[in-house]
Amino acid sequence: MSEKKFKRYTITSALPYANGPLHIGHLAGCYIPSDIYVRYLRLQQRDVAYVCGSDEHGVAITIKAKNEGISPQEVVDRYHGIMKGSFEKFGISFDHYSRTSSAVHHETASGLFTDLYQKGEFDEKETEQYYDAEANQFLADRYIEGTCPNCGYEEAYGDQCEKCGSSLSPTDLINPRSKLSGNTPVLKMTKHWFLDLGKYTSFLKRWILEEHANDWKNNVLGQCRSWLESGDGLQPRSMTRDMDWGIPVPIPGAEGKVLYVWFDAPIGYISSTKEWAKEKGKDWELYWKDKDTKLVHFIGKDNIVFHCITFPAILKTLGDFILPENVPANEFLNLEGQKISTSKNWAVWLHEYLEEFPGQEDVLRYVLTANAPETKDNDFTWKDFQARNNNELVAIFGNFVNRAVVLTHKYFEGKVPKNYGLAPVDEELIRTLNEYPDKISQSVEKYRFREALALMMDFARTGNKYLAETEPWKTIKTDQERTSTILNIALNIVANLSVLSQPFLPFTSEKIKKMLSLGELNWEVAGSMDLVKEGDPLEKAALLFQKIEDSTVEAQIQKLLDSKKKNEAAKYKAAPMKELVSFDDFVKLDLRVVTVVEAIKVKKSKKLLQLKVDTGIGIKTVLSGVAEQFQPEELVGKQVTMLLNLAPKKMAGIESEGMILMAEDSEGKLKLLNPHEPTNPGSSIS
Repeated sequence: MSEKKFKRYTITSALPYANGPLHIGHLAGCYIPSDIYVRYLRLQQRDVAYVCGSDEHGVAITIKAKNEGISPQEVVDRYHGIMKGSFEKFGISFDHYSRTSSAVHHETASGLFTDLYQKGEFDEKETEQYYDAEANQFLADRYIEGTCPNCGYEEAYGDQCEKCGSSLSPTDLINPRSKLSGNTPVLKMTKHWFLDLGKYTSFLKRWILEEHANDWKNNVLGQCRSWLESGDGLQPRSMTRDMDWGIPVPIPGAEGKVLYVWFDAPIGYISSTKEWAKEKGKDWELYWKDKDTKLVHFIGKDNIVFHCITFPAILKTLGDFILPENVPANEFLNLEGQKISTSKNWAVWLHEYLEEFPGQEDVLRYVLTANAPETKDNDFTWKDFQARNNNELVAIFGNFVNRAVVLTHKYFEGKVPKNYGLAPVDEELIRTLNEYPDKISQSVEKYRFREALALMMDFARTGNKYLAETEPWKTIKTDQERTSTILNIALNIVANLSVLSQPFLPFTSEKIKKMLSLGELNWEVAGSMDLVKEGDPLEKAALLFQKIEDSTVEAQIQKLLDSKKKNEAAKYKAAPMKELVSFDDFVKLDLRVVTVVEAIKVKKSKKLLQLKVDTGIGIKTVLSGVAEQFQPEELVGKQVTMLLNLAPKKMAGIESEGMILMAEDSEGKLKLLNPHEPTNPGSSIS
């Protein structure tokens, strides 16, 4: 559809869920893309409301609270603070960041639900839902685990299998169990209020598949089409849940029930706008109800159905709300070849990055944009992070800006030199560079931020190449006027970079403006070659980026591996108890503390060590499968536990006269069982 001119813009980013910190998958999915777009719009002097907030309701929060022995409010307060602070430090420039626990949000969500209820849009139904008799409560989807019917994964949730990605219902699970008690839940009747999405099918098909067929991303259109055209089509969806954490359902007969989090959360955009508008003395309704407002939702692909199907159906029914003009959802970002998992701690956390890489916010913004999963899942690796920083930001962008400023200080006393007239090579360069702002604009307007970033870097690369080819450090010896012109042009290219880089690298843009003593510049001046003028003073050159060493990224990779091991260890489950034995059987076992006096490797065996042990009643030979865990010299002098009266057995041609007892940990490593202090060889264990 043709591009309409809008008077204002309402830009939303998916509300991050307040049960954990932010990670790079969140940033790449929607927060960096939305921030790029908004910063660009502001440079265009557009009227923008950029809103977000913490999503603080839902089952996952109550589970975390229960596991930690604290209240749900304490959980959301903690993570709201962490996320809000991280966004601010990272330069995500929200106009307003709210939270769904606010009074304004509760009032707004309750009011809209009541409006739909009074319009007769909800079907009241009694349905069977899993119930935990021991815990005395109905179980929301995430309170139920079981075996996935599609892939056999034994820890699938009641709404989704995280291993194969299948969307599930609790009743789909094989061998379901309650996460509260571990018991098998029972089905019990309960009442809920359903929104019949099927009645919106015609409207949604026309609006999405016809009106937006040419301007929405293929991945969004494809997922919407699968919902609208596959199987039985859209089905009624419950907008309420049996819980005590969330927004109470505001109608009679709904005690003990709250609004479904995916009804509640998108309304957070509206309530956040209300709070912002009140602070700024604006009319919030203009940003949600005026046809001259462009509404854009930035989300990850897992939220497409809620932003393109459910929420628009609600807005359409309410009647006077505008619908999103676009929903540019990104795919998923993986980490070092594996799916990012917060539960498994396989993630790069934003708050930790900000602590460990101070002043390098733009490096992460750059890498995540250059490698953005715009059309397909992509992979973040620390080696790629290092290479892009060193080979692109340092060697091209930073090198060019630094050389232009340093040479000006060296040859022209730190003031912008005069342009004495353009050579053909200069004219060609300026013609080429003058095309870039429009090209970048077109890419940004089409939500192709990776493409736009590449064009911005090409602009910097062209400037770097210009300096390399004109060689002002050589021309200064023979032609000062030509050198003056070259550096005048180079500095104006740098000034242009302060504008063109601002949506992508805001901290870098500010550093450049400070070096060139520039004020605020708008997008319309980009491409001009008189942004800095003869005689304008420059500040001393400051390095925009710093080289990242191998040791730095190796430490980050090791950190990931360590957290993975720690997480796996935490999930360790002991083997079930063996069959009961009688006391009489037990007393037949002669368990002793023995001292290892000699240890040697067994030839032609990778696993076996031959040990001689002092049993207190003589020296015995024992073979033990610990060669991959211990060096022979490590064991000599150690006291260990031995089953003394085990019948001899020949292995590798050697007769073993007992068994050394070991414990095996969650990583498969063997641990010696020894007394906490030295004791006499042959001491009995009872």
